[in-house]
Amino acid sequence: MDVLARANALRAAGRSVVSLAVGQPSDPAPRIVREAAARALADGAIGYTDALGRAELRQAICGHYRDHYGLDVPADRVVVTTGSSAGFNLAFLAMFDPGDKVAITVPGYPAYRNIMKALGIEVVEIDLEGAAWLTAEALERVHREEVLKGLLFASPANPTGAVIPVDELKALVEAAKQMGIRTISDEIYHRLCYTADDVTALAFDDDVTVINSFSKYYCMTGWRIGWMIAPQRLVRAIERIQQSLYISAPDLSQIAAARAFDATSELEAVRERYLANRAMFADALPKLGFAFAAPMDGAFYAYCDMTRHSNDSMAFAAKMLDEAGVAATPGRDFDPFEGNRYMRFSYAGSNDDIAEAIRRLTGWLG
Repeated sequence: MDVLARANALRAAGRSVVSLAVGQPSDPAPRIVREAAARALADGAIGYTDALGRAELRQAICGHYRDHYGLDVPADRVVVTTGSSAGFNLAFLAMFDPGDKVAITVPGYPAYRNIMKALGIEVVEIDLEGAAWLTAEALERVHREEVLKGLLFASPANPTGAVIPVDELKALVEAAKQMGIRTISDEIYHRLCYTADDVTALAFDDDVTVINSFSKYYCMTGWRIGWMIAPQRLVRAIERIQQSLYISAPDLSQIAAARAFDATSELEAVRERYLANRAMFADALPKLGFAFAAPMDGAFYAYCDMTRHSNDSMAFAAKMLDEAGVAATPGRDFDPFEGNRYMRFSYAGSNDDIAEAIRRLTGWLG
């Protein structure tokens, strides 16, 4: 946030800044989505919905699981949320009590840690120690010491973009189940896997809680709309918490999101641009002294070791912004232990933005 605030200040002062910092698509929501929202807004009947969400959208999400994963998910397990952020809140509140130990991986999305700490949940951070993903063996070692109540992981991951191979994912989910660990799978970057097909954790354990969102692949970040697939035994508790915290997800966004699954051709064109940006980064970043800390298998991030240039990612990010006009995210956001050595670059922007950022960094770093 400090980097973004500085970038905005520079832009306001007339400086040209290329942002590789923000984890959101630069494209608008698909046309069919915006048209549905415009019609609904013109009709004016925008209000509260059932706490679990509009029936039309919940059925559309079920159709997505049939078409994309080959899974039959009943509509009564689908909860529409105010973005994935609300989904995490609802899952944590329904699944855990204050003092419970829940494991996350480092590096990882910082909001996991922040939300759980605010709720009084004890966060156990598993250092991947250079590995790209968490393994069943590593989870078992930590569980022997910590006696975990929960596990949260993401594939593709933020900030690394790493995708857990299907055999490793199956082993991890099954190991957690055998140890009585309740699992949350963050799948918000699904449909942005570049090296393998999407595989949901639900394929290996029907009791997993899955969080997903329309923000990333579907380009609906500001619409604040997401979903979760919850175990049947948790749905009523989640519904009651949703009623108290949010009432429901925004009605207008729900109406629009129901059409997102019909916009595949438009969205795949955006995905192709990410692939082109990814290729540019794969070629340029190592030449510029940024070594990949994990394979760019999915999402739209490159997480790099930058110790060739600095051991202080915060200071380096500020210097890069001021002198080169390129904004990126310091690793300290994602790893409180070793994040000073890393930088996250987002390639969710336009092809021209990525090319210009590379040109500026090449000139700046020589």
